[in-house]
Amino acid sequence: MGDTLEFNDIHTEVKGSWNDGRLRFSKQSVVYKSHKTGKVDSIPAPELSAAQWRRVCVGHGIKLATSTGHVYRYDGFKDTDFEKISAFFKSNYKVELAEKDMCVKGWNWGTAKFTGSLLSFDVNDSPVFEIPLASVSQCATGKNEVTVEFHQNDDAEVSLMEVRFYVPPNTGDDGSDPVEAFAQNVLSKADVIQATGDAVCIFKELQCLTPRGRYDIRIYPTFLHLHGKTFDYKIPYTTVLRLFLLPHKDQRQMFFVISLDPPIKQGQTRYHFLILLFSKDEELSLALNMSEDEVEKRYEGKLSKNMSGPLFEIVSRVMKALVNRKITVPGNFQGHSGSQCITCAYKASSGLLYPLERGFIYVHKPPVHLRFEEISCVNFARGTTTTRSFDFEIETKQNNQYTFSNIEREEYGKLFDFVNAKKLNIKNRGFKEGMKGAEGYSDSDEDQHDAYLERMKEEGKIREEGDGSDESEGDSDESFNPGEEDDDVPEEYDSNASVSDSEADDGDSEEESKKKKPEKKPKKVVKEKKERKPRKEKKVKDPGAPKRPMSAYMLWLNGNRERIKSENPGISVTEISKKAGEMWKQLSKDRKEEWDRKAAEAKKQYEKAMKEYRESGGGAAPVTKEKKKKGGKVEAKKKSGGEKEKKEGGNESFKSKEFISSEESSSESDHDRGSKRKASDDDDEEAASTPASSEEESGSD
Repeated sequence: MGDTLEFNDIHTEVKGSWNDGRLRFSKQSVVYKSHKTGKVDSIPAPELSAAQWRRVCVGHGIKLATSTGHVYRYDGFKDTDFEKISAFFKSNYKVELAEKDMCVKGWNWGTAKFTGSLLSFDVNDSPVFEIPLASVSQCATGKNEVTVEFHQNDDAEVSLMEVRFYVPPNTGDDGSDPVEAFAQNVLSKADVIQATGDAVCIFKELQCLTPRGRYDIRIYPTFLHLHGKTFDYKIPYTTVLRLFLLPHKDQRQMFFVISLDPPIKQGQTRYHFLILLFSKDEELSLALNMSEDEVEKRYEGKLSKNMSGPLFEIVSRVMKALVNRKITVPGNFQGHSGSQCITCAYKASSGLLYPLERGFIYVHKPPVHLRFEEISCVNFARGTTTTRSFDFEIETKQNNQYTFSNIEREEYGKLFDFVNAKKLNIKNRGFKEGMKGAEGYSDSDEDQHDAYLERMKEEGKIREEGDGSDESEGDSDESFNPGEEDDDVPEEYDSNASVSDSEADDGDSEEESKKKKPEKKPKKVVKEKKERKPRKEKKVKDPGAPKRPMSAYMLWLNGNRERIKSENPGISVTEISKKAGEMWKQLSKDRKEEWDRKAAEAKKQYEKAMKEYRESGGGAAPVTKEKKKKGGKVEAKKKSGGEKEKKEGGNESFKSKEFISSEESSSESDHDRGSKRKASDDDDEEAASTPASSEEESGSD
């Protein structure tokens, strides 16, 4: 048998929610590490006093009791694991792994036993259920009743709110009330925050970024009390996961970050991080509300009664001693500007990304902490709005994606080398070789499906069928050249953009190009208009032609759009496309092949329908938009002219021949003037003069 035993996918219950992790038995200790939070629980081997093996709802479980009164429960073992675990415990811990059966009679009366931090309800000396007293938030008493309330966990689908115990009115030998005795046993081990005694120290008016505001922080031996103008928070030290001390990029401020699990609550808002902002110049002299002997005995030299120095150092030193956690600071990473962080944006809010020795942390809104062990891969993606920045994408093993955008391209080399040194999986690793500075970005569209791009491509095919769209796409790809200087790449709205292209081709000097600018600019503009004008007058979509077939993705999206809306009420149109793109990416290969077959069938039907449509004479003589409009005007004019003639014809008996001829000649002259004015306004003289001549002929007739 080896020196260690390791088991994956072992579950432990934390305030009503199952957390999975890895359990390791070694000769020195029992270590459990949570996959969700990365928190490590270690039980020294000499402290183990008892061990039980029992059948539970998710296989088999182990219950470990220590000499200090703590109880640990781990579930998820297989039936075949009993023999090797029992032999390991006997040889290394000198503890026998006893088998214990749970009671399944379903009785609701029995005996309540308090064992350390565990309340066990037994029937015939077999446990029915057990309650970890650390999950109890409050305990209330009645006449013959005790009500136990529990902390709520947001990760639990179903939460147990309270349990009521009926205690018979039976006084003990000493005359004590059994109800009060029961309640005191619960409260002695329950996680109930009670501000008893004086605070160790108080920090006044500290600036807090999340939750936002200024708070007085009262430090108690077992919890932290934040007192603000509107809200109060009591944070037990047992909920503190990690402490971070991070320098601001301006080198004049410091962030002190406290990671919490479970988070503090304000209405429906959850704060997983408490972020304090300090100025480096702010000094403080602090005296602890304890005697020197008591400070030395309790904190073993980590604190002294009187301390002075920068405010951020005093606060971090006090928190480190009371919480008993190490403070994480940035490692060896240095950005382009020499700072230990990178300026970027996350969810449209600007902030700072700190590469740490074992993860990344983003400050401040919203704060994000990602450990290397939960990262699946990273990707360097081209910026969507400008070539002067890039995006850094992180994908976790739980298929969550975090995109930090608008990072300056000068930071690319430093960040790539850091990620490469930490041996993280980089999607576009091949683009680094042979590149300088920021030339190694890859387009994020190559790595994941973009629903918006797919829709634009479909619309582009329908409108122009590739007439000129390839040229515009080629130009946009060529414009992305991060390695070039800014002066060599003209901006889109730069007035010298077209001239600079000609300068590069002809090799003229700067002085000569300045002289030629006013001459070349109008020529190019006119030339472009003449070339592009016929394109607008080309084919118009024939309403009678068969509709183009949709791609496999668009067919899938139409079939699942309503389901996405129902699962995400209130989601916007753009968010639907983004969500659909993520779901399509995660779709299995078999499902995608099914939609590919449907798309292929739709394409065959379209080609067949198109062939029949063309054979029947459809689409032979397409009409441009301008001709339709002009034709419509001619018909309207003819109609109005006919109505005029009818009116005149009705009054012919009342007018002389001279009067009629003079009126017709005047109407013709007015119409000639109108047609001339119209011909001068229109670009095409021939199209404008034709209706006028035809109308004159009808009038003369």
